[in-house]
Amino acid sequence: YRGEGILPASPQGVWECIKPVAGGPRTEWDQNVRDFEVVEAISDTVSVCRTTTPSAFMRIISPREFVDVVLVKQYEDGTMLSAATNAEHPLCPPQPNFVRGFNYPCGCFCIPLPGEPDRTQLLSFFQTDLGGYLPQAVVDSFFPASIAGFYSNLTKAVKALKA
Repeated sequence: YRGEGILPASPQGVWECIKPVAGGPRTEWDQNVRDFEVVEAISDTVSVCRTTTPSAFMRIISPREFVDVVLVKQYEDGTMLSAATNAEHPLCPPQPNFVRGFNYPCGCFCIPLPGEPDRTQLLSFFQTDLGGYLPQAVVDSFFPASIAGFYSNLTKAVKALKA
């Protein structure tokens, strides 16, 4: 899946809302993130992280957990990237009451818009196997609404950050 939008905030403001850090604001505004933790910091730009999600789609989709190796990077033009892919880690075995999902390589790009310092292009790419025994029709109907909700809620979060 691919999502794309122009957000009414600077790239740094958008990044503050989406960056993959424990205790960050994402758990407050992203309805698909219940908790985010750093399992191991490998370097200042690479870490192994665990993300949990609440149940969704009228509880048809049980809570999930994802363990990923995450890279963050800032480019010379000001673009900020968060890229991730599935990982296994001895400190993070599957937890009871969660279905273990699997993220294929995915990421978000916060891209500055030339001449528009208070607007940011956000590109997001992901391919996720939610795990469990969900019919493909349920998965296919969940993701488009989830992406739309992500951009809508992020827009509200960056506006609140500016206020």
